[in-house]
Amino acid sequence: MAIKVLTPMTIQEEFALKVLQTNRKDKVMRFAPLIVLIVLVLLFSAFLGTSFASAANFTAILNQLAIPLMVALGLTFVIMLGSIDLSIDGTIGMAASFLAVLVLNNNNDFDMGFGAVLIALGASIVVGLLIGTIHVYLRIPSFMVSFAFMHICRGVGLMSYGGQRPMILDETIRALPTTFFMGIPFITWVSLTVLLICIFIQEFTAFGRYIYAVGTDETVLKAVGVSANAVKIKVFALAGFCFGMAGILAAIRNPLAGGVGVVGTGLMFPAQAAVGAGGTALMGGKGGVVQTIVGVLIITVLENGLLIMGVNPNIRTGIQGLIILAAVALTVARNAKVISK
Repeated sequence: MAIKVLTPMTIQEEFALKVLQTNRKDKVMRFAPLIVLIVLVLLFSAFLGTSFASAANFTAILNQLAIPLMVALGLTFVIMLGSIDLSIDGTIGMAASFLAVLVLNNNNDFDMGFGAVLIALGASIVVGLLIGTIHVYLRIPSFMVSFAFMHICRGVGLMSYGGQRPMILDETIRALPTTFFMGIPFITWVSLTVLLICIFIQEFTAFGRYIYAVGTDETVLKAVGVSANAVKIKVFALAGFCFGMAGILAAIRNPLAGGVGVVGTGLMFPAQAAVGAGGTALMGGKGGVVQTIVGVLIITVLENGLLIMGVNPNIRTGIQGLIILAAVALTVARNAKVISK
């Protein structure tokens, strides 16, 4: 009987095998979130019937995903860098507070109309610029800088209304939550519009390619004369814009609760779960806003289905934690020396 002798692979063959294995994993990661979403929809439809699979619940899901989608879009670009932004809850609460105290309300005589939206957005963008600048030039990890700004923004938001939570009285704003176009809520249309803008930035601009480059290997940008630091600062500013928009939408949705203690609380965790569930690598350089759409749908459908089933809110939060853990386990590079930039 002939004995088969195994010859060792050459360096070229080992490299080719590693590339093949990486490509296979990438393909699985690309389609796995979509498969998970389809399975969730089928399972909830089978177990809950028309309580879940109905036009009314579909509209409810669209309404529920508007604000999480806005938050997740901003966070996606930051995570694509290989960084993290923990200022989400504070920035959202601050933006909502600014809008509530600057439009017609029961706390003061301000009535700035659309100007209040610009001020709230501008303040959120400034927060993002500050986080990015401090992170880049003082070389402080992004999670530490953004964590500090989460508390700073909360404090600024509370100071804006002096502890007495404002109630929005502007009739136009109060009518927006119940405004629909083509059966889709107004605030969902706003989120979808920002989504299209983010897709354009990511897919059709040099800036979008630079974001991928920073997440993969920022020395490549330096080699072609592009400032990686400038890209990072702009990304944090873009994230600030998205978080500010989320705060404005949150205040519009609930005009009776325009304060930091109500608006913005608990939005960071679901956003992180959505970005991870969608397949954006937490080490940076892979994924994007299209994947985040699927991730947000997974989290929203899961939350909606469990809510209809009457599952304890703490259990729902625990499930989101498991999703984040699974996303990290599947996307993190085990041999990396730096987990978050």
